[in-house]
Amino acid sequence: MTINPTYLAQRTRSSVNWADAKSRVIKSYREWLRASPEIQTMYSLNIPVSAIRTKIRQEFEKHRYVQQLGVVDVLLFQSHAEYQETLNYWKQLSHVMKYFRPEEEPGARLPPNFISGFLEGRN
Repeated sequence: MTINPTYLAQRTRSSVNWADAKSRVIKSYREWLRASPEIQTMYSLNIPVSAIRTKIRQEFEKHRYVQQLGVVDVLLFQSHAEYQETLNYWKQLSHVMKYFRPEEEPGARLPPNFISGFLEGRN
């Protein structure tokens, strides 16, 4: 297997206006969704493709209400960098699985009270 570091490479660019940014975000989202079966196969994930797509949707929804065009451009750059690293198999399984940890959910972060947290061994 030859390594081609320029596979999936793109030039970094800024969005001209909100319509351009919206189309770039939708393009990035669709690329992720189309690649989810390949990601499942490459990393031998025991997670259904539908769960991977749901997680992708949640990651995009986190930043749905960003109001600055420059911030959207940075998020798009980061999304494409993650996409390129994932599909080039530059990540390890733990890097991919970090998105599926139950600690990522907001309700699972803190125990309901001090005593239960103490008994679980949390600080």
